[in-house]
Amino acid sequence: MRTKRQNVFSGDGARTLAFAILASGLTGPGQTIGVSVFIDPLIDDLGITRSEVSGAYLVGTLIASLFLPSVGRFIDRHGVRRAQVIIGIVFALVLVNMSFVTGLVSLAIGFIGIRLLGQGSLSLVSTVTVSLRFDTDRGTALGIFSTFSAGLLALAPILLGVTISLWGWRNAWLVAAATILATVVPLAWFGLRSMPRGSTAANSEPQLGSVSRDDPASSDDEASAKSVVSTMPSVPRSTAVRTRGFWILVAISGSTSMLGTALNFHQIDLLTTAGLGTTAAAALFLPQVIGSSLAGFFFGVLADRMEGPWLPAAAAGLLAVSLLLAAVVAPGVVVFVYAIVLGAAGGASRTVTSALLPKWFGTGEIGSIQGTLTTTNVGLSAIGPVTLAVLESGTGSYATAVVILAVIPLSAALFAFSAPRSQPAHS
Repeated sequence: MRTKRQNVFSGDGARTLAFAILASGLTGPGQTIGVSVFIDPLIDDLGITRSEVSGAYLVGTLIASLFLPSVGRFIDRHGVRRAQVIIGIVFALVLVNMSFVTGLVSLAIGFIGIRLLGQGSLSLVSTVTVSLRFDTDRGTALGIFSTFSAGLLALAPILLGVTISLWGWRNAWLVAAATILATVVPLAWFGLRSMPRGSTAANSEPQLGSVSRDDPASSDDEASAKSVVSTMPSVPRSTAVRTRGFWILVAISGSTSMLGTALNFHQIDLLTTAGLGTTAAAALFLPQVIGSSLAGFFFGVLADRMEGPWLPAAAAGLLAVSLLLAAVVAPGVVVFVYAIVLGAAGGASRTVTSALLPKWFGTGEIGSIQGTLTTTNVGLSAIGPVTLAVLESGTGSYATAVVILAVIPLSAALFAFSAPRSQPAHS
């Protein structure tokens, strides 16, 4: 008789983890890393400027972020299986819409759709899938999830770029839509049939370890699932957002979203100013992926074994170190170490946040809580590049600007130590 929460290396657990990783990797067409290869074709074909495209992207991202708490509540209420099916279908439709954009307004509307459904909703439901499936090995599972998701996302600009070169940018959006429809939807419908549901909003089943009504499992399976209900009570979203623990995670993940995006957005200019060539500067995205993958797995394993403020503080510390390295970056070993540490900061922050949310707040309303956190992260990621640009212009150098910005993650690390050592979310 199978339980609904399983070891990360069990057959069913490993399959669910693989499905979640693939779904996360398929968010590429809605992620900045995937959209970036469409920018030049859009500018050339639509006759708009790079600044106008950037502005449309900023507006689309900010508006999309406002809907993510509602998406989280939808996932809690209806379960990850049904939510992923619907998200996959609508994501495919908005990708089709992107192939018909004709000007700045329709482009901005298209950006709202792909940022909401791809970068936001599909990422959210895949993360919640892992959080709900695993219990004792949740941190390790999330570490593996972060590692392989980052690797798949690194392929997105390559595959989309090849598609654009073969069939043009409009047809590339259609190919992406067909891929999403042919993979994300069947993965959810056939692969997530026995997923537990986190919320009790729509029914009177237990909050943790409950079985989705979509699940055709037998009564024995349902009894088995209920037998693994966690002893930790779930915290409602309305309560969670008033706790110090939640805002510690906001501080850690938000500073990483803001400053990591800023450094990546200005990476070519920052590194060429430091003496690197354009090609070499672009190639440093690869060691970032390596750093993100290694740190994601390492911090995931630690999250299963450690309590207290050390993990979020360490993630913020890595970000602060990457900013200080950016101030002294130069061709050679230093720039390679900078790229590794910057990637590690992102991987550590994502994994620590995803692991501690259910650990501190339970899984009853994990979608709603994660959605609220993601809204903050997306909003901060939108203002990060502007903040760094303004500081660089005002101080006259990137070195001074990044040293000033290093105060943000250092403050977040100190804030993490303000939480009690046990169950900081409930203090």
